[in-house]
Parts: sequence; structure tokens; C-alpha cells
Amino acid sequence: MSLRQMEYFLTVLEEASFTRAAEVLHVSQPALSHQIKALERSVGGALLERMPRGVRLTPMGRAFRPHAELAVRSAAQARRAARAAAGAEGGELHVAAVHSVAVGVLPDVFARWRAAHPRVLLHLHEYATSQALQEQVERGTADLAVGPAPAGRPGTVVPVGEEDIVLVVPFDDRFAGRTTVTLPELADRPWVRCAMEPVVHGERFLDWACGRAGFTPRTAVFTEHTSTAVRMAAAGVGVCVAPAPLVRGAVGEGCVVLVPDPAWRRTLTVFSRVPPTGAAEAFVDLLRSAWPRPALPLGAYEDCSQDGPAAVA
Repeated sequence: MSLRQMEYFLTVLEEASFTRAAEVLHVSQPALSHQIKALERSVGGALLERMPRGVRLTPMGRAFRPHAELAVRSAAQARRAARAAAGAEGGELHVAAVHSVAVGVLPDVFARWRAAHPRVLLHLHEYATSQALQEQVERGTADLAVGPAPAGRPGTVVPVGEEDIVLVVPFDDRFAGRTTVTLPELADRPWVRCAMEPVVHGERFLDWACGRAGFTPRTAVFTEHTSTAVRMAAAGVGVCVAPAPLVRGAVGEGCVVLVPDPAWRRTLTVFSRVPPTGAAEAFVDLLRSAWPRPALPLGAYEDCSQDGPAAVA
């Protein structure tokens, strides 16, 4: 079994065709078929079922696929790490992040990086939830990830800063002249909810937080992305909860931002399967220096009311 054979196997799956995979790989179709058969012999059974139109995985192929993906991605990471060992002046860097961080935090950081390291190509991978982010990093999709501290803290985890969680309302809202608001004051308001909303103590964050304040939030709209929820809130659809940097990145000055009383904050981290070196290490250093607030001890999310965690993905 070789890395090349696993790359061929994954390309056939991606293209759903031996013919198209051979074209992508710049090999002849007989040579590709020979390598796939050799791979199947080495694992002891068929991995692909040849169909009249395309291919599909066998049960053995389904079990083999995630390990092949990890091996191929780990090899790519190893090549990038080796090239970057002498410094961050060449190659490429794959960065993964939850959507809110990608929109609200990384644009300025990427701009600084490009100014300092123009020869390093950046690849950004965005994910809807912290769980998906951690799973993809564990599968080798990216060199490092930026987001809430991962469960179990596998590999290397570096706290880089904390961000405020805020409430968004339109300019004509009755609280528009204020800077802070308590949750009980919002008990009669509709809310814009997001699929990225994390689960806290077995409940969606807003349900948990409002329940502690003595009411159940009334959902007006349920969106897929936090940036969409912010725009909906700015238009007057309902109140939404979002990280402060994302609000600036999503709508700029087009809404009123209220700070919950007591305040909500969350700690963000950089994490990776192996200690960052070369370009990855330089990126972590830049992110920490560019962060607007000092890092908190690892705790993922902090609710300043003392009773438990609070966060928005």
C-alpha cells in the first residue's frame, strides 16, 4: 500500500469516474485501474464497486476512506512543515476557523500576514460549528484552527484572546440610546436565532441564558449563519446575539450594539494536531499580537455572572 495509491483512490471517488480521475491525475486509465487493484489486494478486498455510470464505495471502502484521507492530508502537512522549517517565507498555510471568526477576526489578521509574508499562500477553511472545526482539524484538513478551545484539548492549544458577545438591535429600537441591557428587559422581544448557536448544558445557548433570566425566547427567524442573523437584527426582524468582531465585519455601523449586563465573553484559541512550526508558528505569533484583548486562561467560554459558560459560535 502506498500514498500514491491512496491518492488515486480518493481522486476516483471525488471524480466518480475512472476516466475523469485518470485525466486529473495525468495517468492512463489502465495504469490507474492497475494501482487501484493493487491497493485492493493489499487491503484484502474490493474498495470500489464499478457501476455502469460511475463508482461507489463498498463497505470495506467506506471503512478505508477516512484513514486514506487522513494519510494523504498528513503527508501534505508534513511537506508544508518541512518547507517552512527554515522560516515563513515560502509555501502555503491552511487555516481553519468557525464562520464568525473568519468574518469578524481573520480579515485584518490575513491582511497583516500578507503584508509581512507575501510569498506564503493562505487557504481558509470555514465551518459552521466548533465541533465540525475540531473534527476537520483532527482529520488533517488544516495546519491550525482558530476558534473556541476544543473539547478534550487534543494536540497543541494556545489561547490568543477573548472576544465580547453582544446584542444587536436596529437604530430605531427603544434601547438604541443605551449601551447595556439586561436579559429580563428583552423578555417580550422576538429573536433571530442561528444554526451556529452552541449548546450549553444540553440546551441552545439563548434558551439556556434566557431560561436563567426567567423567560423563554420567542424565535422570529432561524438562520444558517451568524452574519445573516446580524443583518436581520439590524433590519428590525428581532434581537440577535453575536460576537462583537463579527458585528463590525457583517454590518459595520448599520446597527446598535448593546452589551449584556452582566457581560458575556469567550476565550478563543489556536489549536493543531502538532506544535506549530515555521509559517504556522509565525501565524500564531501574529494572531496573538494583533488581538485587541488579553488572553484569558483556557476556559472556552466565560459567563461573567459566575454561574456557567456562555458563547456564540
